[in-house]
Amino acid sequence: MLTRKDIKDKINRIIKPSAKEHVETIWPKNEDTDYIKPKSSGIFNKANFIRPILPLKKPRRKNTKNQLSPNHELHTYQQFHHKIKHHKLSSKHHHHKLNRHHNNPIMVPNTDNWWESHQVFNPGVVEIDGKIHMVYRSIGHDGESRLGYAYSLNGFDIELRISYPIYKHKMVSENRYYHNESGGSWGGCEDPRLVRIDQEDRIYMTYTAVDNGLRVGITSIDVDDFKNQRWRWARPRLISSPNAVNKNWVIFPEKINGKYAILHSISPKISIEYRDNLNFKRSEYIECYYKNDKSRKEHWDSWVRGAGPPPLKTKHGWLIFYHAMDAKNPSQYLLGAMLTDLNDPTKIIHRSKYPILVPDEIYENQGFKSGVIYASGAIIKDGNIIVYYGGADSYVCAAYTNLYEFLNKLMQDEEIKLKNSLLPNINFSNLNINKITNNIKSKVATSFKRKVR
Repeated sequence: MLTRKDIKDKINRIIKPSAKEHVETIWPKNEDTDYIKPKSSGIFNKANFIRPILPLKKPRRKNTKNQLSPNHELHTYQQFHHKIKHHKLSSKHHHHKLNRHHNNPIMVPNTDNWWESHQVFNPGVVEIDGKIHMVYRSIGHDGESRLGYAYSLNGFDIELRISYPIYKHKMVSENRYYHNESGGSWGGCEDPRLVRIDQEDRIYMTYTAVDNGLRVGITSIDVDDFKNQRWRWARPRLISSPNAVNKNWVIFPEKINGKYAILHSISPKISIEYRDNLNFKRSEYIECYYKNDKSRKEHWDSWVRGAGPPPLKTKHGWLIFYHAMDAKNPSQYLLGAMLTDLNDPTKIIHRSKYPILVPDEIYENQGFKSGVIYASGAIIKDGNIIVYYGGADSYVCAAYTNLYEFLNKLMQDEEIKLKNSLLPNINFSNLNINKITNNIKSKVATSFKRKVR
């Protein structure tokens, strides 16, 4: 007779084991409520940094009757599949969303690599010669943010993920720590955005640098070096003022009226710095002004946080994704979209009437920071928009939709009501666990590309 443990072990080896392991073991479920926002505890000391201690999984009561009849096999699998793949948090915005990829999260922490063993999230992306390159934020044992690299051919399945960090911020000031924990880390580089401008031979990257405050850094790399994984980055420059908090600065992928354009604020209005070049001198800063737009008080985005990925050019205007919070439910980071004028991107033509992505999946609510969707990369591929985002500040996720349909709904101020992509239906008429698992293997093997032993 199979035990409960035998059945769970079989299921764990089949359905996204790595994601499940991190979602349920590192970030445990509360017995009283569906999800909890974990509280990190730890000691911060410049001389001897100690990583905040993550909550451990609560011990479960031993089942004295561990032997199960065949009737429990179906029940056990259905419970597990429902919890991992179909569980939704209640949300008044639940019907407005992009298509989440069925293999989400597409990247999870790798415990074999100390520098990315705790969190991987918020990737910047750039497409070159049909290959989608991802530079993602990682946090490991020492609590410092570094950047890792992976690439995909179809935008979802990871073909290569290298085992070492490709970028670490080189300090300009002596103050390398931030007084508050930022997304799980106390120092380093955060939230990269990648852009290739007008098919130039360089890729530019903006990111948040913990360097005498939370500031915006910029660096670049030759396209050929980037494609061949020669990480010869240019010396970074800090382009925001010291002793201030600045984040979410993005560069347009094309010059506008012959000038490079850096979007550095979208609230209370869209603010753009136009420049002849992106070569900043030392102590040359962009003065940024941010204040919450009171005119959005009664809308879902009553607290606008900042831009997401670099803007995407469409024939109708610049498509800009942005992060915002609803003052009525400030525990969630929501994603919205706006369309701005091609020649003057400070002019908003259309704005999403509802959020287009809401954190209601398990991997968006069980992680370092519950209820967070943070988009930092987006591409247009084969007529679809693919948005890359961090879920719960812990995982790399992807969502997509048809570009034409999305713009049409956005311009007509319609609700963006889209379908979710789910796993194939499985026939449970036979309760034999071996037949069930064999059926699962054959149906999801191509999606997960994982050998089941």
